[in-house]
Amino acid sequence: MSTTHLLALLSVLLAAVVVLVLASALIMVRRGLTRISEGLATLATALQGVEAEHLRPLDGAVTAINAQFDVILGALPGIGRKAAIVAERRPR
Repeated sequence: MSTTHLLALLSVLLAAVVVLVLASALIMVRRGLTRISEGLATLATALQGVEAEHLRPLDGAVTAINAQFDVILGALPGIGRKAAIVAERRPR
């Protein structure tokens, strides 16, 4: 067998090994992504349960509290103006 034929054979063998290694690496990545996907699905189910059991019942209370904050925040500029007037009148 000549050197040229040997080099060609080794090149083909190297290419086959590279393809095999890359294929096995991709299979391992796919398995890992499948496990991650399953874990994320479990997490999504758990979060939906938490939302249904704990967060949705609080919706009305949160809306009422936010409305009170809106009233308070709406009153602050007026209170600030009155406080500035009082501060100006105060003797130093």
